[in-house]
Amino acid sequence: MWGQERPNVNTEIIVILATLAVLEGLLSADNALVMAVMVRPLPANLQQKALTYVMWGAMALRLAGVLLASFIIKYWFLRAFGAAYLAYLVIAHFVKRGGHDDAPRELTGSFWNVVISLNLVNLAFSVDSILAGVALLKPAMRDTPTGFWIVVAGGVMGLILVRFASTFFLKLLDRFPALDDVAYVLIGWIALKLGIETVEQVSELYHLGISAHMPPAIFWTGMGLIAGIGTFIATRKAARTEAQAEADVAAITEQRNRAANDPLDGHVDGN
Repeated sequence: MWGQERPNVNTEIIVILATLAVLEGLLSADNALVMAVMVRPLPANLQQKALTYVMWGAMALRLAGVLLASFIIKYWFLRAFGAAYLAYLVIAHFVKRGGHDDAPRELTGSFWNVVISLNLVNLAFSVDSILAGVALLKPAMRDTPTGFWIVVAGGVMGLILVRFASTFFLKLLDRFPALDDVAYVLIGWIALKLGIETVEQVSELYHLGISAHMPPAIFWTGMGLIAGIGTFIATRKAARTEAQAEADVAAITEQRNRAANDPLDGHVDGN
């Protein structure tokens, strides 16, 4: 796997990477928000310790996702699972929104129950990251050095953004919560593309005679329309002022940074 040659970068790859950067940023902001909210039931000293373990767990899971990327790219049944999983995420997101349950739920139970539960949440975000990268690839790119390195780049961006750049996206989401919906519509469109291409590959592999294809022009036109129109609608009116958003994000960021800088000493007593 590590013997793959790095691809030549062209305009199409730059567009894919830019799209991944935006999606990774929004998903990382969601991740940071979930982590901050779900540790609230713990005492203050244990909140910081829990976030320490969770932050390192998030980075380890993202790295594991990068290492597994070549398998997801290679096998059609993993991509089929990926398409179904991404579609499930989109449906679950909008069902939750329809139920007016927008806030992440606080966890109850012991320190380790919170840590384990949050790392399971991080696992979901890590899977999202890798699957989004795979889904954006053209079929011809898959199982090639170009495809592999694009997915790796997406995973690495996720690692960086979840630690350093999510503050910007947290502020955006705090001011314009509907941008979260735009991100999930984009993920739904990506899931549709991945599903169609998986059906096409299975049809060719087993000679089923099913004609399924999404031309790149249609896919990227759809991405542009969703992003452009969605962003215009989502940003027409801010839910919070910039000052309020900065205050909210500063509190979350301070809590997360204290956790990231807290050494893993193996203790759970906050000392």
